Amino acid sequence: MTVEAVMLWNEPNNLSHWDFQIDEGWKVFAKMTKLAASEIKRERPRLTRVLGGMSPIDAGFVRNMTDQGVVAEVDALAVHGFPLDWNHWQIHEWPEKLAEIRAVTKKPLWVSEVGVSTFGAEEVQVFGLERTAQLLIGQVPRIHWYSLYDLPRAWPATTRHREAEGSSYYRHFYMGLLKENGLPKRAASHFSDYTPELGICQWFHFEDHRLDDAVSWLDRLGVRKLRTGLSWADSHRPGAEAWFDKQMRALEHLDVTVTFCFTPGSCGVRDDHTSPPKQIEEFAEFCSRMVRRYA
Repeated sequence: MTVEAVMLWNEPNNLSHWDFQIDEGWKVFAKMTKLAASEIKRERPRLTRVLGGMSPIDAGFVRNMTDQGVVAEVDALAVHGFPLDWNHWQIHEWPEKLAEIRAVTKKPLWVSEVGVSTFGAEEVQVFGLERTAQLLIGQVPRIHWYSLYDLPRAWPATTRHREAEGSSYYRHFYMGLLKENGLPKRAASHFSDYTPELGICQWFHFEDHRLDDAVSWLDRLGVRKLRTGLSWADSHRPGAEAWFDKQMRALEHLDVTVTFCFTPGSCGVRDDHTSPPKQIEEFAEFCSRMVRRYA
């Protein structure tokens, strides 16, 4: 199996993915991430370790992680950007946003999620894809477009306030190159113009029915670099090991970046996937076990 990198958490500076109101200053997060990175290195010394993609792009967060010793324990840092949907900056500002982070760290910088919704029109996504490729290809070693599929409307988006966010919430359901029913949108016919330089980020839910079709589409589009996740929370479900095995077998011909995140309710300070864990060693053990099995 080709696991080229592991990513430690997802958007840790976003309240929808880490409760930094409980963990003031990200002190628990820093200790947890350093321990997990150390254990991963012990298991697979040459495996690339990436600090989970920050959203928003924030040099202050990087300085915080540097001061707490996290940056020293990883090989690269990642950022997420959605200027046409959620961020308060314009798409042509991508070079400036990358420069802000490069000014505070010498570590390689990845763009592990970038995308455009079709909430308003499919033509907007076509423009966003083309402009993003122009601005980012050749500037960073990894770019993962988010995402292959629209999020099914029956599934909740991973965000704290959900429908109270208005259109910001509903944009989560229109980020795919493919509609929920698997039919391609306009941008899908252009995506192969930018592969293999452009990869894809596609999250798979537990026992996701889209897995086989997703692999077929990734191959059709010429995608070589895929970012996905293995959920710590899902690892507590019955049948988790069988599902993880199936998922990773299906992706074994791709260069995969595996993201480890989401706190099991029983392990958190509170019963929520964003909660800091009560015992940071449990997350490190999960990461170590996954790289031992799949990397």
